[in-house]
Amino acid sequence: MSRFIQPAAGQSAQRDMALEVLGAALDAVDPAEAIRRAVRRDGDVLYVAGQHYDLSRYERVLVIGGGKAGAPMAAAVEAILGDRIADGIVNVKYGYTAPASRITIHEAGHPVPDEEGMGGTQRMVALARGAGADDLVLCLISGGGSALMTLPVDGVTLEDVQVLTNDLLRSGAPIQAINAVRKHLSQVKGGQLARLAHPATVLALLVSDVVGSPLDAIASGPTVPDPTTFADAWDVIRHYGLVDRVPDAIRHYLDEGVAGRAPETPKAGDDALERVQTVIVADNARAAEAAVERARTLGMNGLLLSTYIEGEAREVARVIAALAREVRASGQPMPVPACVILGGETTVTVRGNGKGGRNQELALAAALAIEGMEGVLVASLATDGSDGPTDSAGGLVDGATVARGAEQGLSARKALDDNDAYPYLNATGDLLVTGPTNTNVNDLMAVFVFEAGNITRA
Repeated sequence: MSRFIQPAAGQSAQRDMALEVLGAALDAVDPAEAIRRAVRRDGDVLYVAGQHYDLSRYERVLVIGGGKAGAPMAAAVEAILGDRIADGIVNVKYGYTAPASRITIHEAGHPVPDEEGMGGTQRMVALARGAGADDLVLCLISGGGSALMTLPVDGVTLEDVQVLTNDLLRSGAPIQAINAVRKHLSQVKGGQLARLAHPATVLALLVSDVVGSPLDAIASGPTVPDPTTFADAWDVIRHYGLVDRVPDAIRHYLDEGVAGRAPETPKAGDDALERVQTVIVADNARAAEAAVERARTLGMNGLLLSTYIEGEAREVARVIAALAREVRASGQPMPVPACVILGGETTVTVRGNGKGGRNQELALAAALAIEGMEGVLVASLATDGSDGPTDSAGGLVDGATVARGAEQGLSARKALDDNDAYPYLNATGDLLVTGPTNTNVNDLMAVFVFEAGNITRA
């Protein structure tokens, strides 16, 4: 059964193969399965990544955390630990829920935090603060956790954080830069959640949505040392031209931090982090590798080019289109039928007033770059199923996408200039729609090059 609610325009064997490849990638990073691979229980002993935990030595097992993959992660942990779990709460994005009995699955706002997210985080903080030296605290962390685990520092309101978050998301800043600011306005990010739980034993299980999977960047690193400072946060704000838009309360707090009058986030060597183990259970590389494997089983020449793709979506699209042209012209880096997989996370500097997301923008820009090419498809997929503020996961375009739009009186160039990819791709039938996948490991991009002249549609 396909993971895609809305297959792309028409029917063709090539599009069916592309969707199968993308679906295999999503299957490979199912969060529940990832937990089951990483965590094993034998009686009272829990085995995780070369470490073991004697459950009989802990008075309580508490579960806290947040992210888009939180619900299936919680369900898997419940299946393993059962009634050893004393209490727990995990914040997830609205609609990204799943049944759980001993852990509360609490829905909240993303990518802009809301009151529900703050309320759920307050309960997490209460559980962490109440944990003692004889307790085990499991932290289930995944992409989206930065927004979903929100509790501003004293003196800064949720509205203040919402305003700055919106501005940062629209600025084109990469997630690491955004998180450097978030960490210094939060009571839980940047190692502070683990510090609150000290002296309890903390085991953090992560599904990574950050390029290269640096631990401090995933959900703003609530259980690991923070290498950034208050000065770094100010540098981000200055670099992206947001100084004049910073709410007064945030400006005051960051200034206090730079002056040493507000507490820094925990750094490497902090005693409060000495009883913390952090383990990545799923990431972009696993999804990309699974996509390549499936492409090969379907008879294509498959290659994983990189999982470190960053930059403006429309610029990356041109590089991907150039790759398709190279495959067609020279058979490099492999001959047709070819499938080249890339992973990472692009950005969009919003200049228009349209509707879309980075993956849709990349797909539309690619459609312009491959216009008229036969047997070429380009996909860009948000693995969480939610690309920007839309119900789409991205786009799957071909050399005829621009022509299909023109037949309906639409201009692909105008749509791209207005950051308005969603209605354009919806009209041409090139949206990818999965619904919530309950996982999040960055984005996948794929270029498929088949023999020209054999594209058929129903």
